[in-house]
Amino acid sequence: MTKLSVNINKIATIRNARGGDFPNLIQVAKDIQKFGAQGITVHPRPDERHIRYQDARDLKGIVCTEFNIEGNPNAKFIELVKQVKPEQVTLVPDAQDAITSNAGWNTIEHESFLKEVISEFKSYGIRTSIFLDPDPRYIKSAVRSGADRIELYTEAYARDFADKNLDSIKPYLLTTKEAIENGLGVNAGHDLSLENIEHFIEKVPDILEVSIGHALIVEALYLGIENTIQSYLRRIENACRKASQR
Repeated sequence: MTKLSVNINKIATIRNARGGDFPNLIQVAKDIQKFGAQGITVHPRPDERHIRYQDARDLKGIVCTEFNIEGNPNAKFIELVKQVKPEQVTLVPDAQDAITSNAGWNTIEHESFLKEVISEFKSYGIRTSIFLDPDPRYIKSAVRSGADRIELYTEAYARDFADKNLDSIKPYLLTTKEAIENGLGVNAGHDLSLENIEHFIEKVPDILEVSIGHALIVEALYLGIENTIQSYLRRIENACRKASQR
């Protein structure tokens, strides 16, 4: 079944707003895992406006499920990942001043750079995923770069789903099919929510992991974080069951 990794950046944003340690990021990560999530994701940025680099170090001994660190592989990020040695690193080409991730890699243009970075991470035994737009053209170069997985950038799907454009799932299905045929695992993330997650997983059932942060934390304001996580897990299970019955 598709695994749920919870991105806790927004928890850090709330903490940093008051300059203290409330909510406590470590305790929240423990609780999220206790409530059933199968992974914790963090995305430190150079200005440390939410997750701090020290947070990633502190979480290493706390995450007992799967630890996923994502970000742009600049020198500071690379050193952090090598030091922490998470189960997975997800490479995201976000600009330093980006509010949030807004594009995947052009793996054709950046193949040599990605290959160099991925080789270094793999020498430390870290599984590597490349954040990717849903476009099958980028798969072959992703394979040549040495990546283990791709993470499909799902903002376009989420936007079109809200507009009732269900055909927008097609490029995700085609890219997933191409990736699997070429030996890559497939993750997904960005703007997935309780509203759209079930349809996505049902139609693209080979997704290994979804990483969800902003929507999940917002939904938890209304539903509570334990109930929200359980709701995601139920929807993912329902989607996987429906897909297996087709």
